[in-house]
Formats: sequence, structure tokens, C-alpha cells
Amino acid sequence: MEDPKDKVVSFYDQFAEKQEKTGINSRHLSILDKVMEAGLQAHHRVLEVGCGIGTVSHLLAGQVKKGEVLAVDISPESIEKARILWKDQKNLKFEVSDMSDFDKGELKFDFFVFPDVLEHIPVDQHQALFQKIQKHSHQDSVVFIHIPAPRYLQWMIENEPEKLQVIDQPLDSGDLIKGLTNNGFFLEKMETYAIFFEEKDYQYFVFRAAKPLQKSTARSKWEILKERISIRLKHGIIN
Repeated sequence: MEDPKDKVVSFYDQFAEKQEKTGINSRHLSILDKVMEAGLQAHHRVLEVGCGIGTVSHLLAGQVKKGEVLAVDISPESIEKARILWKDQKNLKFEVSDMSDFDKGELKFDFFVFPDVLEHIPVDQHQALFQKIQKHSHQDSVVFIHIPAPRYLQWMIENEPEKLQVIDQPLDSGDLIKGLTNNGFFLEKMETYAIFFEEKDYQYFVFRAAKPLQKSTARSKWEILKERISIRLKHGIIN
């Protein structure tokens, strides 16, 4: 009987050629934009999980010129293509890994990026994955997760299953949040938004390490007043 992991590896080895033809698309650019909004800085060390042929990896490495990106994927063929495609980026490294064997000792990462990969990893493996993330995080680490919106993916399953990958499962947002919370992170932001379809086909989450607050900093009264005035004007409130 074929090992389920071997089936997944075989699928993504073949999928690598399709990715190379696609190039950089709106989804890749949107992921970069959201990661930058979440606070990615030029000196940060990034771990990208499920990098494929490195399209997002390449974009991330271009933003962390004083830092580095380590990108991993289950597909040896994808990693080989990535190493060739982006060989000139010296701050970008690729490794074959499904994260089950991932261990960099005491090495810590500032950002963990999951670019539409968790829906392809069986849910019963998520807890172990998040534990590895926690092991390689520090008190200011950020986890960025991008996935297909569950409602939209369910529509795809029912109406266009031929366009899906070997594993493509709608993820429960509550379970995802609970999984990261149980491993030392808190949810800072979540949004369901549209990239290719008006029905809002993607979601992203920003998690931060749940370190205790050390202080309480009041916002300026002028900043709060401007917001109040803006909301009143926007909605025609005159009283």
C-alpha cells in the first residue's frame, strides 16, 4: 500500500512545473503585502513553511536584505527548482522538510509564514507543527497564516473539485486560533478578503507571541478626537 506521504510528495513534485509557469501572481503579492503590514523588517529571520518553488520566498528575501529566509517544502523537485530559480539571492536558503523532522536547535525566527499550506496538511498534524513553531520562536515572534476562506473552499470542493490539490480541506478558524493559542501565541488580526473572486476567497491571520504586557500606553487625546470626528462625518452624526 502506498504511503500517504509518498502520494503527497509525488503530487507536489509534478505540481512544481505548473508553479514555474504561473510565476508571481496576485496571491503571492497580496501575501507579501500582508506580511509587511504585520511588521516584517529588513533584519528579520523568516521561516516559510510550504514554499513550493520559492515564489513567495523570493519576495520575502527581497524585503529582509539584512536578514535571511529559510524556506522548506515536502517536495524535493520543488526545492531543486527553487534553488535554481533564486540562486542569486544569498539570504535565501531552501530545504526539503515536511516539518515533522524540523529541528534547528536553539535557532529562533522572527517571522513564520504559512502561504496557503495549512489546508494541505492533515489537521491532526497541526498541533505537532505548532509545537515546533513555538520551539523556534522568541518573545516577539510573529506567525502569519494565509489560507483559502473555508466557505469558498467548500464551494470549490462541491463545484470544481478538479482544480483542487491532493489534500485540500476547509479549516475551522476557531480550531486554528485555539491551536496557536495553546502554543503561546495570541490572535492580533484576522480578515477574510477577496483576491480573485468577489465572494472573498482568502483569509489571513496574524499571531504574536503572548508575552505579558509590561505597561499601558494611552493614545493621544488629539488622535482619539480625530477618529471621533471622522466617524461622525462619515455617518452624518451631528448630535
